[in-house]
Amino acid sequence: MVDFFASLNPLTQALVGTLFTWGMTAIGAALVFTTKKMNQKLMDGMLGFAGGVMIAASFWSLLSPAIEMAEGGSLPAWFPAAVGFLLGAIFLWGIDKLIPHLHPNSPISEAEGIQPDKKRRSTLLVLAITLHNIPEGLAIGVAFGAVAAGFPSASLAGAVTLAIGIGIQNLPEGTAVSMPLRRDGMSRRKSFFYGQFSGMVEPIAAVIGVLAVTLMEPLLPFALSFAAGAMIFVTAEEVIPGSQENGNRDLASLSLMVGFTLMMILDVALG
Repeated sequence: MVDFFASLNPLTQALVGTLFTWGMTAIGAALVFTTKKMNQKLMDGMLGFAGGVMIAASFWSLLSPAIEMAEGGSLPAWFPAAVGFLLGAIFLWGIDKLIPHLHPNSPISEAEGIQPDKKRRSTLLVLAITLHNIPEGLAIGVAFGAVAAGFPSASLAGAVTLAIGIGIQNLPEGTAVSMPLRRDGMSRRKSFFYGQFSGMVEPIAAVIGVLAVTLMEPLLPFALSFAAGAMIFVTAEEVIPGSQENGNRDLASLSLMVGFTLMMILDVALG
């Protein structure tokens, strides 16, 4: 199985990886079939864990390889990482200001973006998680593209580990969409559909990431750092605050530490 996966072209590998992460989003959304209301402590712990995974993945799987790739080049090794990281955050910040969306557990009055009041709550919730999934899919695509480009600091195991880590943290994201919709009176089937639908953007973003890397190899350190900056922005702007807004701060913080540690172990041990 490992040899077969390694023989696939990077585009197919990235698609398989993001289909896995999409599937994990669907599993999280499927919890709506078992209950109408998720235990808030469990949800906050899951979100904190997801934040830790994303922070660790951003450094170990994206920023660190980007710095290693830039070493020996015409620019200082820190330059591509710094520029790409900030551009990724600015890109997500701009998208966040433009596209109407609503963070889970927030009232409709707190919807963000341009003319959010004209959208349905379900649409706004799905758009929020979909926005957050863009950098995740992009990161997976760039990681597999880096392996295909033959950079020494990039490995297939590292790219697979990144996909596994993002898949793990996608579980609470699917739940974070489907559960509020179910509480609002939507049917279980529709709540599940909207919850899993938010993960559909990851395979699309992964394809873009692979193509960008294979067509513009010199920009790879910038691309890896860009994905890292976008993921950190999402984590700082939504995931961590969302995990602590219900008073379970200690639980969320400890869960973040566990998520970071697990992702670090996976990346170092397997990558």
